[in-house]
Amino acid sequence: MSKLIRQVIEEQETRTLAPEAVSSARTRGRLRQEPDCPIRTAFQRDRDRILHSKAFRRLKHKTQVFLAPEGDHYRTRLTHTLEVTQIARTISRALRLNEDLTEAVGLGHDLGHTPFGHAGESILNEIVPGGFRHYQQSLRVVDHLEADGKGLNLTWEVRDGILKHSKGAGAVFTKQDQGRPATIEGQVVRVSDIIAYVNHDVDDAIRSGLIQARDVPKEITDVLGNSHSQRINTLVTDVIRATLDEGLQSITMSAGILKAMLDLRQFLYLSVYSLSIPKQEFLKAKKILSDLYYFLVGNPELFLAKHRREGDSIEQVATDFAAGMTDRFAINLYGKLFMPKGWNQP
Repeated sequence: MSKLIRQVIEEQETRTLAPEAVSSARTRGRLRQEPDCPIRTAFQRDRDRILHSKAFRRLKHKTQVFLAPEGDHYRTRLTHTLEVTQIARTISRALRLNEDLTEAVGLGHDLGHTPFGHAGESILNEIVPGGFRHYQQSLRVVDHLEADGKGLNLTWEVRDGILKHSKGAGAVFTKQDQGRPATIEGQVVRVSDIIAYVNHDVDDAIRSGLIQARDVPKEITDVLGNSHSQRINTLVTDVIRATLDEGLQSITMSAGILKAMLDLRQFLYLSVYSLSIPKQEFLKAKKILSDLYYFLVGNPELFLAKHRREGDSIEQVATDFAAGMTDRFAINLYGKLFMPKGWNQP
């Protein structure tokens, strides 16, 4: 009997991938056992499941940084996801890692993000019992919420990478017991996430007029470059070279380039993130999201009944519903529930 196409691909991986890479045939498996695909490897199937999910499609209408921007060229959560994935694949190919695993983690890492960007995450973290973290919600989306509550049944490696991609203002490179992804491909996505956002957020901030190119400190541009493409090229090249110099044991960067990247992130926190949503707009977003959350908790029969599964509290289902909303859905639903209509309107 001739070999299945999947088996041929897996044998090619064994011959071509670096020893430190995760070959598809060596996955730790899925939450629920299922037959292998005759054509696609395990990580290819994960990528496809994420790409065809409803949560992925909703990312196109979720804020990245600038709340409900009128311009067509500002990043959304979807374009951010695509940029992260492109950077991660470039690094993975150069290091001979498993690009399919990298791509699956990259495409899935922000599926649990809220409407209104990090402002929305901050708001839900304030009001949801036990707090809210988008990376935990992303894992919940793929494990429990997608496919009408059955979940996508992804591999352990992709789930681990999704859960451990986030850094906030914390360390980019950590020990494994401190939140570092278990696979080197997952580590690639973790660093690609910050490479993507520190660069495209500068680009969007300049486009909005919030800052000008000359506002970026010279000690940063002298190291990373003056343009969007120069900075990304510098950072990606450094990750590849520094990681190879360290024997591909973990993803890393040289000290000088890492410092410049972290300085750029700090500049963004001080000069962009705290100002990109004016206080009045933040308060509006907070009122919309908090009012909707409390309405859902108080009236679960109107929206939540069909989404609730055994063992889920009303608060959990309301959190899932609120986090899954796009910006425009949240705004429209708020208008329907809380804004008065004229007497002759239907």
